[in-house]
Amino acid sequence: MTDGVAPTIGVVVPCYRERDRVLEVLAAMPAMVSRIYCVDDGCPEQTGDHVRAHCDDPRVSVIYHGLNQGVGAAMRSGYRAALADGMDIVAKVDGDGQMDPAEIPRLLAPILADAADYTKGNRFYRLEGLADMPWVRLVGNTVLSFVSKLSTGYWQSFDPNNGFTAIDARVLALLPLERIDAGYFFESDMLFRLNTLRAVVQDIPMRARYGDEQSSIRLPRVTATFALRHAVNFFKRLFYNYFLRGFSVASVEWIMGPALLGFGIVFGLSQWAHSVTSGTAATAGTVMLASLPTIVGMQMLLSAIHFDIGNEPRIPLRRLLADSSRPG
Repeated sequence: MTDGVAPTIGVVVPCYRERDRVLEVLAAMPAMVSRIYCVDDGCPEQTGDHVRAHCDDPRVSVIYHGLNQGVGAAMRSGYRAALADGMDIVAKVDGDGQMDPAEIPRLLAPILADAADYTKGNRFYRLEGLADMPWVRLVGNTVLSFVSKLSTGYWQSFDPNNGFTAIDARVLALLPLERIDAGYFFESDMLFRLNTLRAVVQDIPMRARYGDEQSSIRLPRVTATFALRHAVNFFKRLFYNYFLRGFSVASVEWIMGPALLGFGIVFGLSQWAHSVTSGTAATAGTVMLASLPTIVGMQMLLSAIHFDIGNEPRIPLRRLLADSSRPG
């Protein structure tokens, strides 16, 4: 961004079965938005054609996918188009009307103030708004939020699958877009990738609007997939942050803690089973050999988690990128 010049704002709107709502979303886009990218992700309702036929906003362009590839793939196409057009900040607004485009200025504010690289909505911040959320989504998002803290390293963030987001284009350009998940895991995978860059993420309180829209997410199908991918990202993040890029006491704790805890539990249970079947009480030494590794391992694991919480990125990457681009 150039000092004294208003930043250019791009908004990506992934569209899949959003024909009845997308025009209202586009009409509500604030004047500060420079370009709007509607991505028709192989929509059977031809949402893209509907937008081109009925929306006369010159800021709107339509990107087509011949086949449905997933919301992540739609976002990747929209992000690439925004980067090619030289946008300074790129936001995401779903086409189903659950997000109020009037809140985009609040979403962008921390980025414009150099306080964050990536902002996202948080529907859990205002407790009075939780009553509007369907209970299935409430429970599912709560569980996913806690799991996401472990896999992404953003311990202060909640509601990881919230699709109301904004990102500094210079930070976006550093992300390996082709490697980010093409499906519903996209938002969580974005957070993981941002952590590997040490980008600062900030939640923005928002209130979602729920109508008669039908989610295409099938919980039984995605639960196992999400669990596996969160586990993979967790171990990859630990390797990147604590072994590849640096080494600290926490690195030792991440290895020894689970090892000692696992040994203590397995050994203790095996000795307990042996005592039950043989009718012979375990000796004091056996009890100590099971309990001491368990206690020490638990303490080391809690210490490693405490270190990880304190290791959350604090300095926005956009500041460092701006400083490096200045002459002299």
